[in-house]
Amino acid sequence: MKPTLLILAAGMASRYGSMKQVQSFGPSGETIMDYSIYDAIRSGFKKIVFIVRKEFAEDFKNIFEPKLKGKVETQYVYQEMTDFLNGYQAPAGRTKPWGTAHAVLCAKNAIADPFAVINADDFYGRDSFEKAYRFLTAECSSTYYSIIGYDLAKTLSENGSVSRGVCAVDENDNLVSIHERTKIYRNEEGKITYEENGKTFFVPDDSKVSMNFWCFDPSVFGFIEKIFAEFLSAQGQDPKAEFFIPIIGDRFIHEGKGQIKIIPTASSWFGVTYKEDAPGVKESLNKLIRAGVYPSKIDN
Repeated sequence: MKPTLLILAAGMASRYGSMKQVQSFGPSGETIMDYSIYDAIRSGFKKIVFIVRKEFAEDFKNIFEPKLKGKVETQYVYQEMTDFLNGYQAPAGRTKPWGTAHAVLCAKNAIADPFAVINADDFYGRDSFEKAYRFLTAECSSTYYSIIGYDLAKTLSENGSVSRGVCAVDENDNLVSIHERTKIYRNEEGKITYEENGKTFFVPDDSKVSMNFWCFDPSVFGFIEKIFAEFLSAQGQDPKAEFFIPIIGDRFIHEGKGQIKIIPTASSWFGVTYKEDAPGVKESLNKLIRAGVYPSKIDN
């Protein structure tokens, strides 16, 4: 068995305004992905699969292949809007792929072992990768998946609203439901809120959220393909409809396919949703380097 790390790096970065997945944040030019890959390799992961857009592929390879060659197996998979449509006709106004669950589906032919999924532009921390690796090698099965869970209050941006998969958890730390909230922020009264259909709702600060760090058995690909076909039938003509990974998690539970364990982590999350977040990310990395958690130069 060769646990695999799947990195979602095909986003168009519309809010950020540049190809943030390959922007330097570390003192020696490291990307956020460099830290994730560093943590993954030292936790035991043997293969990295990158989901990228075709037009970005050479940029990615030029950055990562020299550093990773001989240290970990790598593979590149492209996410295109036409993938896995199986004859379905996308609406004329559709210009981008279908979202994170569609991105995972695009890796179907590249992954044969239990795997973790992460975003390219989020920092997750070593503890998260170690726990994910232990789960993938000791517990993961076709009926048992997991999410690395973070406290909602620790995942907000001071520069605008964020999207988060908000989790409801039972007494055994298993997921009860997960819903993608696409406009979460702390209001003027200091309360965390999200907006939906013109209404505002409150969310407790300690709510567990998914930062798209999932652990799956490869049997999930067949399930995703089935749900994607249903998604297209119901929402495919909406040019902005998004097929998120939390949709898969929620359906997996409610269709009785199995359970999803929430694994809390001691790691601090930080990420770049907006360009204004970048200085804070750089300072957070510098603090970890000063504390000896990471070397001043990562040479994966």
